[in-house]
Amino acid sequence: RHRNPSPTSQAAATPPSRPLPPSRSPRLFRIQACRPFKGSCCRLRGCETLVLDSGDPDGFRADPRGQGGRLWRYPEADSALRADGFGENPFYHCLVAEILPASGKLLGPCVVGYGIYYFIYSTWKGRTIYLEDIYVMPEYRGQGIGSKIIKKVAEVALDKGCSQFRLAVLDWNQRAMDLYKALGAQDLTEAEGWHFFRFEGEVMRKLAGK
Repeated sequence: RHRNPSPTSQAAATPPSRPLPPSRSPRLFRIQACRPFKGSCCRLRGCETLVLDSGDPDGFRADPRGQGGRLWRYPEADSALRADGFGENPFYHCLVAEILPASGKLLGPCVVGYGIYYFIYSTWKGRTIYLEDIYVMPEYRGQGIGSKIIKKVAEVALDKGCSQFRLAVLDWNQRAMDLYKALGAQDLTEAEGWHFFRFEGEVMRKLAGK
């Protein structure tokens, strides 16, 4: 993750187009909220790497970055992803980066990246937004798409009255850290010594007495 973290206009119920080939020069792109398809077509438009296989019932796939995690394939699956992200009280929100087709081309927009965020609360600073995951397909990196996703999350944060925008990054991902610092983020581990902890699985059940 940042490994790289709690949605573009309403998508039409049409089969996804194939990803556009990468270009040496930046293409026009947009960052929008991801929303489910209408009808029976349940795919995230234009991004084959995020399309669910029939043998993958929970809507996840293996992390291609080799970090042992899982990435969602599309939010419209009959799985926890759809309920958690697109229900009445969503646990997360998703932005997608779409490459726009060149003028005169018949292909529709192609999804090449995403950011997943949700809201948390700080007893010191109040409303806070947390970017859980951000990902851009390797062949489309270096065109400012990741920065645009981050800036859009900052825009959402301000619109919602948040005073902070937080995220985490693994220590091996120096490129991501350099980007965040260049955009003005403060490294809290360096500045304040914060360490992140988590409870999960059997440990969590034991704590809950279940």
